Amino acid sequence: MAFRSNSLRFVRVLTNELAAPSRRCSSSLVSAQRSFAPLSNNYFLSANESVRFRKFSTKPEEKESAPTEEADAEETATEESAEAAPAEESKEAQLEKEIKDLKDSLLRSLAEQENTRRIASRDVASAKQFAITSFAKSLLDTSDNLSRALDAVPEELRHDHENHPVLANLYEGISMTNEGLDKAFAKNGLKKFGVVGEKFDPNMHEALFEYPDPKGEAGCIGQVMKVGFMLNERVVRPAEVGVVKSA
Repeated sequence: MAFRSNSLRFVRVLTNELAAPSRRCSSSLVSAQRSFAPLSNNYFLSANESVRFRKFSTKPEEKESAPTEEADAEETATEESAEAAPAEESKEAQLEKEIKDLKDSLLRSLAEQENTRRIASRDVASAKQFAITSFAKSLLDTSDNLSRALDAVPEELRHDHENHPVLANLYEGISMTNEGLDKAFAKNGLKKFGVVGEKFDPNMHEALFEYPDPKGEAGCIGQVMKVGFMLNERVVRPAEVGVVKSA
């Protein structure tokens, strides 16, 4: 009995010794858990906070990213519009230049047509007015001969039908012929000029000689050798005259 009690005691002691480390480990674990509990709580809290922060921070990032995309799109549109604007301006400038060139060419063509029309009308008028120049020149000698025939008859015999009826009638016939020729000339624009006492004009008169004449004025026509003719204000033949010079 004594041995059995000793054995039981020994077993209890051994069991306590064996259980002591486990109790110590458990107590150390408990203390460790108690000591690390705040840290773990802080860790989990920080993790939760970071997750919350990320959750809350993702939305502004998305909000910020959206305006960035819109800004990029606006910049792209601005660049495209900026590229398109010079193209449109260059096209408009080209069209304006073409319009200006066409307008200039049109105005030049109109001016050329107007000049051509004016020159043609002037040539037609000139041809119409001076078409009879050569024909009139051919008749000037006839007029001169008639004037010489009239001057050849003495003044006292020109109208003497009693004593010299033939000569008087011849004079009247030549005078009527000369008057009819002068009327035909005037009707076609051909006129006589060159009268004694008229001022000498080198554009209309041809001075054959100069002579002193106390009765005449210096620089004026004193004698007319051959009358001049003018066709439509254009000299066909200058008058051949003698000019009075100063004494």
